[in-house]
Amino acid sequence: MTFRLGLTGSIGMGKSTTAAMFVDEGCAHWDADAAVHRAYAQGGPAIGPVGALVPAALKDDRLDRATLRDAIRADPGLLDRINAFVHPIVREDRERFLKEAEADIVVLDIPLLFETGAQDQMDAVVVVTAPPDIQRDRVLERGSMSEDDFKLILSRQMPDSEKRARATYIVETTSMDHARAQVKAIVQDIRSKRDA
Repeated sequence: MTFRLGLTGSIGMGKSTTAAMFVDEGCAHWDADAAVHRAYAQGGPAIGPVGALVPAALKDDRLDRATLRDAIRADPGLLDRINAFVHPIVREDRERFLKEAEADIVVLDIPLLFETGAQDQMDAVVVVTAPPDIQRDRVLERGSMSEDDFKLILSRQMPDSEKRARATYIVETTSMDHARAQVKAIVQDIRSKRDA
């Protein structure tokens, strides 16, 4: 039986880098954000329902995420209506991945893992964390998000302290060497318990 390891953490905490470290340890990786991108891509399954909610976001038979973000900022209730369509599509994508995965440990990278209740489908949960100043600097250094966008996303995510309190494992990403050592230890712990 494949071990399902949920990976989560707030924006800018280092989830993508940490996920790559798990892959280096022989784990399979599924990314919820990538599944959303596939759903929004040309011909994707979210095009029709989300395009009907935000017609201005429909461009060349694909959804423009920047236009969606602006619409959500103008109407915060819109995100819940979009998620009602998108979350089932993402769940289906994840289930397809799980059926095809051959690794003993699959890492399911879900930014809103706790917020959507997906932790109940996991065997364990890793929370990726960093101090707030490092988190903020990482996000704003990307250049694709304003301070207001960052604050809006944070307001929709469970606080880091609460995520850490619910975690099975924690990976702190202030140092890549330390993060890699933590990932190795987590994988070893899971495999040793499975082999016992």
